[in-house]
This record gives sequence, structure tokens and C-alpha cells, in this order.
Amino acid sequence: MIKAKLFAWMPGLETLFNYQLSDLGPDVKAGLSVAAVALPVAIAYAELMGMNAIVGLYSCILPMFFYALFGTSKQLIIGPDAATCAVIAAAVAPLAMGDDDVRWQLVMVMSFMTGIWCLIAAKFRLGTFADFLSRPILQGLLNGVALTIIVSQISKVFGISTLPAGFIERLVALPLALKETHIPTLLVAVTTLAITLAIKRVRSKWPSLLIAMILATAASVAFNLEQYGVSTVGDLGDGLPYVPLPDFPPGLIRDLVIPSLNLAVISFVSFMMTARSFASKNGYTVDADQELRALGVANIASALAQGFAVSAASSRTAVNDMMGGKTQLVSIVAALTILAVLLFSINLLEYIPMPALGMVLIISTFSLLSFRSIFSMRKRNRQAFFLCVFTLCAVLVVGLISGVGLAVLLGLLQFIRIIFRPTDQLLGVDEQGMLHSMAPENGIQQIDGVLIYRFNSPLTYFNVNYFKERLNKHIDNQLKRPAWVIVDAAVSFTHNDVSVFSALNDIVTSLKAKGVTLVLAGRRTSVKRWLEQNKISRSDDDLLVVPDIYFAIRLIQSKQQVQIKTVEDRKSEADRKSLETFDGEKTEPLNSKIDLEPEQPKEVWLMCW
Repeated sequence: MIKAKLFAWMPGLETLFNYQLSDLGPDVKAGLSVAAVALPVAIAYAELMGMNAIVGLYSCILPMFFYALFGTSKQLIIGPDAATCAVIAAAVAPLAMGDDDVRWQLVMVMSFMTGIWCLIAAKFRLGTFADFLSRPILQGLLNGVALTIIVSQISKVFGISTLPAGFIERLVALPLALKETHIPTLLVAVTTLAITLAIKRVRSKWPSLLIAMILATAASVAFNLEQYGVSTVGDLGDGLPYVPLPDFPPGLIRDLVIPSLNLAVISFVSFMMTARSFASKNGYTVDADQELRALGVANIASALAQGFAVSAASSRTAVNDMMGGKTQLVSIVAALTILAVLLFSINLLEYIPMPALGMVLIISTFSLLSFRSIFSMRKRNRQAFFLCVFTLCAVLVVGLISGVGLAVLLGLLQFIRIIFRPTDQLLGVDEQGMLHSMAPENGIQQIDGVLIYRFNSPLTYFNVNYFKERLNKHIDNQLKRPAWVIVDAAVSFTHNDVSVFSALNDIVTSLKAKGVTLVLAGRRTSVKRWLEQNKISRSDDDLLVVPDIYFAIRLIQSKQQVQIKTVEDRKSEADRKSLETFDGEKTEPLNSKIDLEPEQPKEVWLMCW
């Protein structure tokens, strides 16, 4: 029992407990490859946030280890991420006011708070909120982050120290600042790029970024590049986590509450997209709530190790999958490899040239750019394209956190507009009796005397009046007023809203005055309960609640057949009486003066599900 509970809490532990030795070779090979890619990227992301490069290594070890225990994805690699680092830097930099110790401390606090938000969300099983940020918003966000990071590294690549901080300001000042380019620095950056591209072209599976960093570091040591004005990483400390605890106002922690919540949402959305894509590729599923818990534990572990917040590392996950990694042991092997570098080779990292580091960051971030996918949205969905472009521009103009907030607000407004004024259709049947939306070009016919209406949104207080208007308009537009109106309740009646059922009562009353019976098709049990709770009295001549639309049509046809039979019986009786004579003379048939027969409805054969 205890083991079962432990395995339910830590799924990765069960995998390791039942580990198969046949997976050891591929896992070790994949783990070493992941570490080779993670090392230069982690150092580069730490530099991106203006922190000691060693913090990037702190942010890899414990998060990888804990995700291996708590995660459900067999391929996902967790670690520093471009979007995560950009959000942290945007939130912390204004609060630190240039104090590196305060910056580091606030980064750890924000990372810890992000982990707590994830654990709270997992407790309430909010993993479904992985889709809170739509694909257009996330696509615009990632492209905006990529452009921001690339432009921010221009100063390192060209050796220019006078560029301003903002994206727009930096682009404006760049043409004039290029005359200050430091040639040796630019040569190191260009050489790093050339080596990386050459290795990718000749040996695509080799860790090109790591090899380029090693060669740049070796050149820095051999030729003492600092004497030519090329800056290097510098002193990284003793290799073990330590940060002084500065005295900063507690109010700064309050200022991190909303940014940490934003970071938790952004991290988890990106996290789940990566996890789901690789799980689908390898034929298994991931538990969103458990992944949310794993992300929270990993971020708390990173904060306690003096690191910063982490998320899914898509490039390192791709390396793991490409190298054939089978289980979560890959993360443990990678973490142990980085730990060995941290303990035994830390001094070599001090000679990494900053232009090489900046170029590595540009190369690793370049994969986030995808303008082709943005423009493909323009053909598929113009609203999604507009939302994506708006997010991209907002991130570049007003900053990452404010830009994401504006994009989420715009996305919510678009969603509310869709619900506020949704589309609707009239339904009819084809020759086989199957239901379809009616359109002038598809030849779908309406059933005689019956109007079938679908309102493509859940009914709520702010769209129920629009529902009434559209329903009455469709009824009034009919050449002959229908005796029955069927509403697809499975789509519209999703919850008990007092305003909705109050309006429904008005609709039933108005239709009754017109001699029209309303039929709600779908959610029969729930709708009947909600009608009783809202004390809406009804009769079968006013309102019917049935299981589905097909049942409603069969019921109406049955009632129509009964009416026809009744009329025919009355005609037969009238004909019989007409044969009787009065004083020996035959009377006129009764139906010659009174036409009791309604229009015969067209018979419709329907498929019963």
C-alpha cells in the first residue's frame, strides 16, 4: 500500500524501481548528449539575466533529478528556458536596481513562488489550464522573446557597450553604434557561428554548441584573448551554491506575486506542449496534473539550489529523443554529468569568451523564431493571425510581462465576443434522414411544420437575449409558421443559469401564444431538473424535453400521424352519416363544407443511434 502511494506520487520512481538493464546503454548515451547541449545553454541563460554564469548550472542539476522522480514524460528534459529567463529578467531587473546580490535573491524568491503556484494548481487539479494561453498567443510570445534575446546579445557580439536596454531603443541606436564595433570580439563571435554551422552540416548529431564553446575557451586560454579586449566570463566561485543574503525591503516580494503567477502559467503551457508532443510521438500519454506537480517541485528545488525557474527545454528534449533515450534515467545521467563539471572543471569555464557565449545564446534562441507559422495562420484563421501578431508587437513594444498581459486580455475579449454573438444554424435532413446544417447550396430540406435550431454557444446571462432575437427571427422568416420548434439543448443548455431559464419561460409563453410548441433536445435529465429548480411549470403542449433531436423528430411525426388518423376517422364518420337519408333524400357530405384535413407532412426516415 505504501509503495503504491509512493509510486502514485512519484511515477518516475516506479520506472526506475522496475528499470530494465536493456535501456541502460541508450539512456546513458542520451544523458551525456543532453548534458553536452545543456552546459553552454545554461551558462548563456544565466548571463542573459545578468547573473553569475554558474547559476545556470545550479538550475540544471536538482530540477533534472526531481523531475526524473515526479514527471510522467519519458523524454522531457527540464532546465533553463528562453521564455522563462526573459520573464524573470523583466520582472526582477527593475526591482534589483543594479544590485547583483539583490537580483540573485529575488530570482530565487520568484522561482520558489512559481513552484508554489504550480503545486497549488496541481492540488486543485488545474492541469487542464495548460490550454489557457492559446497557440497564437504562445507563438507570438516565443517569437517576441526570441527577437528580444537576439537583439539583447548584439552588444556582446559586436563588443558595443553603449546600446540602451529597450528593444526599440536598441534598434534605433544600433546603426550609429556599429562604428564602435570591437573587431577582435566580432571575430570570436563569427568564428563561433562558423564552427557551429560547419559541425551541424558535417556531423548533425554532434553537440555543435559545446564543441564551439570548448574551442573558443581553448583559444581564449592559448592566446590570452583578454589582452586584445575580448571579455570572458570571469570568476565563477568555488563551484558550490552560495549567495549572501542582502537586506532588501520585504515589499519587493509582494511585487513578485503577479509576475510569478504569470511565469507559472507561461512555463506550464510551454511545458505541456513539449511533453504532449513527444509523448504522442512515442506512443504514450502524460498526466497534466502530475506534470504540474513535477514542474512545481523542480522549481522549488532550483530555488533551494540557488538557481532560477525552469521549464521544458525543447532543444534538449529533442536531443534526448534523437539519441534514443528510453526512461527518466536520462535526466539523472545528465544532472550527474553537469555536477561533475561543476565540481571538477569549474575553473575552465572562467575563460569562456563573452562573444562566444552571446553567439551560442543567439543560435539556441533562433529556433524559437517561426515567422512561417505565423503567416500560415493568416490563411487559416485571420483572428488567430491578428492575435499572434498583436502578442509579438506587444512584447517588443511594451515589454514581456505587460505584453503577455495585453495579449491574454485580447484573447479573452475575442473569446467573449464569440460567446456573446455566436453563429447559429437551422438544421434539416438529407435523403437518408441524416441531420445537416441548411444552406442554399447543399440541398438540405427542412421538415414540414418543424424548425430545428442550433445556437453555437452555451447560453448565459449576456447572450440569452440574442438567442431570443435569433430564434424569433428564424420563426418569423418562415413562409409558413411551424407548429414545432426544436432547439439543440446539448449545445446551449450546459449549466443552470437563472437568467437563461427566466428568458426560456418568456420564450415558451410567446411561442404558446403563436400556437408553437418548443422542444428542447438533449441533456434531458439535467434540463428537467433545472426547470424544476427554477419553478417553470409546463405542459406537453407548451414545452417538451427529449433526449436528442432524432427522438424529437420521431415524437413529432408520431403526434402528426395521430392527428392525421383522427382527422381521417372524423372524415369516415362524416361520410357514413352522409349516406343516411332524411325523408328519403341523400344529404350533402359534411366534408364538402368543412375541410378538416391538415397538410400531409412529408415522411422522413431517420437513423436511430
